[in-house]
Amino acid sequence: MIKYDKLWVTLESKGITKYKLTKEHGVSKSQIYRLQHNQSVNTNTLDRICNILECDIEDIMEHVQDDNRFRL
Repeated sequence: MIKYDKLWVTLESKGITKYKLTKEHGVSKSQIYRLQHNQSVNTNTLDRICNILECDIEDIMEHVQDDNRFRL
């Protein structure tokens, strides 16, 4: 599972709110919702957020082991 808990910590440390991400940087509300609920998001969105926050991907997301395995 991919979790975005680190995103909210990084946003706070950079002094950027979800509102500012939406209004000043054009990140859609639906993408914010998806991030808040640890749902899948486009890698372009993640790249854009990293550029806005001037951070690395590991500063906004992490992989947590779960039993969601692909079957061949």
